[in-house]
Amino acid sequence: MSQPSLRELEQHDAFVGRHIGPNDAEIATMLAAVGHDSLEALTDAIVPALIRSGTNAAAAPLALPESLTEEEALARLRAIASKNQAFRNFIGQGYYGTHTPKVILRNILENPAWYTAYTPYQAEISQGRMEALINFQTMCADLTGMEIANASLLDEATAVAEAMTLARRSARSKSNTFLVAGDTHPQTLEVLRTRAEPLGLAVEVARSTDAFHQKLAAGDYFGVLVQYPASSGWIADWSADAEAVHGHQALFVFATDLLALTLLKPPGEMGADIVVGSSQRFGVPLGFGGPHAAFMACRDAYKRSMPGRLIGVSVDADGNPAYRLTLQTREQHIRREKATSNICTAQVLLAVMASMYAVYHGPEGLARIASRVARLTAILAAGLRRLGHATVHASAFDTLCIEPGDAGPAILARAREARINLRVRGNGSICISLDETTTRADVETLWSVFAADGAALPSVDALDAQAPSLIPDALRRTGPFLQHPVFNTHHSEHELLRYMRALADKDLAMDRTMIPLGSCTMKLNATAEMIPVTWPEFADIHPLAPAEQTEGYRQLIAELEAMLAECTGYDAVSLQPNSGAQGEYAGLLAIRAWHRSRGEGHRDICLIPESAHGTNPASAQMCGMKVVVTKCDASGNVDVEDIRRAAEKHSAHLAAIMMTYPSTHGVFEEDVVEICEIVHAHGGQVYTDGANMNALVGVAKPGKWGSDVSHLNLHKTFCIPHGGGGPGVGPCAVKSHLAPFLPRAGIPGGDQDDRTSRGGMVSAAAYGSASILPISWMYVTLMGATGLRKATQVALLNANYVSKRLAPHYATLYTGRNGLVAHECILDLRPLEKATGISAEDVAKRLIDFGFHAPTLSFPVPGTLMVEPTESESLHELDRFIDAMIQIRQEIAAVEDGRLDREDNPLRHAPHTALQVSGSEWTHAYPRELAAFPLPSLKLQKYWPPVSRVDNVHGDKNVFCACIPVDAYRERTA
Repeated sequence: MSQPSLRELEQHDAFVGRHIGPNDAEIATMLAAVGHDSLEALTDAIVPALIRSGTNAAAAPLALPESLTEEEALARLRAIASKNQAFRNFIGQGYYGTHTPKVILRNILENPAWYTAYTPYQAEISQGRMEALINFQTMCADLTGMEIANASLLDEATAVAEAMTLARRSARSKSNTFLVAGDTHPQTLEVLRTRAEPLGLAVEVARSTDAFHQKLAAGDYFGVLVQYPASSGWIADWSADAEAVHGHQALFVFATDLLALTLLKPPGEMGADIVVGSSQRFGVPLGFGGPHAAFMACRDAYKRSMPGRLIGVSVDADGNPAYRLTLQTREQHIRREKATSNICTAQVLLAVMASMYAVYHGPEGLARIASRVARLTAILAAGLRRLGHATVHASAFDTLCIEPGDAGPAILARAREARINLRVRGNGSICISLDETTTRADVETLWSVFAADGAALPSVDALDAQAPSLIPDALRRTGPFLQHPVFNTHHSEHELLRYMRALADKDLAMDRTMIPLGSCTMKLNATAEMIPVTWPEFADIHPLAPAEQTEGYRQLIAELEAMLAECTGYDAVSLQPNSGAQGEYAGLLAIRAWHRSRGEGHRDICLIPESAHGTNPASAQMCGMKVVVTKCDASGNVDVEDIRRAAEKHSAHLAAIMMTYPSTHGVFEEDVVEICEIVHAHGGQVYTDGANMNALVGVAKPGKWGSDVSHLNLHKTFCIPHGGGGPGVGPCAVKSHLAPFLPRAGIPGGDQDDRTSRGGMVSAAAYGSASILPISWMYVTLMGATGLRKATQVALLNANYVSKRLAPHYATLYTGRNGLVAHECILDLRPLEKATGISAEDVAKRLIDFGFHAPTLSFPVPGTLMVEPTESESLHELDRFIDAMIQIRQEIAAVEDGRLDREDNPLRHAPHTALQVSGSEWTHAYPRELAAFPLPSLKLQKYWPPVSRVDNVHGDKNVFCACIPVDAYRERTA
């Protein structure tokens, strides 16, 4: 026996084999099952040759280094991170230092039970995270003084933009102007302008108080926005202004700060209609700008129009309270081109963190933190006055504004020397924002920065006894908040730890089971990829920090952009979009801007196949485009001739086509190059939705076969975890001619980088959810060029293996060339429902009894299940899922032949709770063992759903979206 070489021995540490579920022997077994002898042969049989090879070089090998080990990759990334400098930040402008309680850091942010969960569309297995989101909604509604709040939005600036469009469709005013009080965060104004222009809305900014009141009195607006507290710190009672706004049949929008609202009069008591803001300072790190959970609270009258997700309370089959997504939860899929928002991703993981921060501290603890910040701010202001620096405003919560005059340069130089960041506004004034992390020593250091040479510094203790509060009595909060028991019970670490564990135990996430959701790509989120997210070199950087302090981030971002450009074949990438829907929006805005730059701004027709993701038509509508739907043929392919007819008909006005590749039907379109040629011949651009990029990386490049722009879902293909429904990252990749129209990289009020761009900002931070970009950088670095290609090939293999093994039991609705599917397969249950009454939803619920999250239900075709196993699932796990599906098919057969009752059977009553099967009474015609343990393996490891089937109709008819009443809470926890 020959001795192995050193190179062979070194392979024990290779990451590729840890990410890809099946080993080489299992891959060979599966290849035999699908009738191919190698991954290369299977790839050739599935992927059209025209995009794999030829003059367009669509499938040229990836020009990326080969894989590194986990230790090598972490060491390299640590070296990059060390180039960041974490100064003490007093910049504010919507981003503040905060202490993440370590029990939340370890047991939420770093816990795969929370970060690998999927969006809670399947209520019965999502009760834990939905309870956490109900807590978030209650927290936001309570603090703002509003009637209802949603389960989070992407960031504060986009939340304001969503509030603007909600106001436009809800207000009776016929104006198209949105009036903004000028002392609003600059990034908010930028995102507002980006969102308003394609919709034909005007954003009018009143730069002074007098100008604001003049415009307010004139009444030409449908909505009005104020920042409370203002960006430069002052606070005011807006009650009288609210009356004026309502008198003109318009809506009043507040952008606010949740920590400040523990002390300040809530907007709801001032006449607010919509209130938005960020929950970032409730324990979520700065992270160079994101991800952070924004919120929207509003009057009850607007709940059916409110964008984003909304968690409601319904009942299960036994009458017990149960949570579910309610009302407009997937507006973009239901209303498509008539949708008013394309929001698909929320910021669930961050909303959960913020809600747990409030649970942990409770109302008294939050008020104490806020009071300490406010007290330090008053003391700082008093000391600055003694040093000869009067504050511009008499009122404040946490932010002071100083006009330094000629002393400004010297002050800023001393600040840099003391490793302190201050905010310099466009008018030369300096803002200082304090936060939870500010100490007495910080205040003394700030005094030293502002003091003239030789000046004696004030005393914190002395001024504490003398400095007046900067919050006027009339603006102090008088009513209670967060009175529900959940916010007044878990203040010790033991109690919070057990509460979070109890919630996690109710849910199914990737740490327990395969989640075979088609189009959602639930794959391994490796621990080594996650570790750098919480490094202080990444977590503690303010998005407006000067460029010299963020060299590490800029290197990471530049390298990741280059990696993504190489994987896609495009020339430029923007990482600003902080969700897939935002990436779609950015790509269409780039197309729109390019047409306008050529004098063809009249081009506004967007062709979208009927199989497209629901966000596609919604995004087009938001860009001011008109959607023309094109047909699919009987095989699930887009109808090329129908596209040709539509392109010819609308040739003079054709702006773009949006198509998903491989298609949403799970097949590779044979004619994708021809489609690109047709659209280009009629002056349009090709947008390829990158949601299914997991079937392409290393195999084919859309930028090389004729596509002009794609968004990518880093929370799908590139391993950023779904986090229970967010965070997401949706970078936009384009060919060179569209590059100038990508979202602007610099944040107003911050340090501009050297890029030139004519695109507008689509998210609040220049690089969106920057703090989770290390995950995707690590994934590409760990996999290398060869590993990425193999991952794609195994994703194709796994999908075809599932389809092949289930073929005797369930028909795969669509197949491509050689009878094969792409990375996902659609199982057609419609014939079974017609024969037995058992629906795809019944099968989805029955899978819970087997410990599985269901495949994607009834999308893109009603009555079907779309399965995407990904490359990360082992042969064992695939077979476990297949065995469950075969057992379910046998139960359906028992309904067909009468062995199981058509109504009283385990499918119609699934899922079954432990309480049901262990109760003293059992009224069903089928045995308890069949209900609970349909396969013997379940006796060894069993997931018990906390509730039985949830009543969706009851939830929509009886909308209740806050913590369940105290009496019910006590009954449940007794």
